[in-house]
Amino acid sequence: MDTANQTCGAFLDALASKAPTPGGGGASALVGALGTALCTMVGNYTVGKKKYAGVEEDVKALMGKAEDIRARLLALVDADAAAFEPLSRAYSIPKDDPGRGEIMEQCLRDAAAAPMEILRLSCEAIDLHREMLDKGSVMMLSDVGTGVIFCWSALYGACLNVKVNTKSMADRAYAEAMNREADQLVNQYWKIAEQVYEAVMGRFS
Repeated sequence: MDTANQTCGAFLDALASKAPTPGGGGASALVGALGTALCTMVGNYTVGKKKYAGVEEDVKALMGKAEDIRARLLALVDADAAAFEPLSRAYSIPKDDPGRGEIMEQCLRDAAAAPMEILRLSCEAIDLHREMLDKGSVMMLSDVGTGVIFCWSALYGACLNVKVNTKSMADRAYAEAMNREADQLVNQYWKIAEQVYEAVMGRFS
């Protein structure tokens, strides 16, 4: 699958179908990419305006980071699908096959890696929205709020897709280390995302 060259409709048709991919992990990556794109859009409506000349270089830096994260999240839509397909095949290996355990373990690690990266990048994107809230055009406040909500959703969706894979890992030390990182990031960043959202809402009251 080449998500970058698909239409939105084609992706949604694939997501809605019985095909094993794309699934929740890929959808989370795409939602995060959408949220990050909104951060860049806010920047584009800010740079070049005399009112924001004092923060223009900061905003340009935020935009550069956002574009890097957006590209990486979009690539992770396909990476998540590519990692799930071997895992799907591994489940069909007979349970009495002596190599099944090792194959399953590697496939589970690979399948958890993409959503873990989606989770990390979603956190970075939330940080960008927090800064853009203070430095971006006040005319674009609703887009900051919308963008951070999307990244918030991507954060939770990615965490679920980490946990569904770590649950089946035989190496519990590895699984719990990954779970701890995911839990720590979620616990930290849902609060930041909520603060940004509430700050936006507060300016509309």
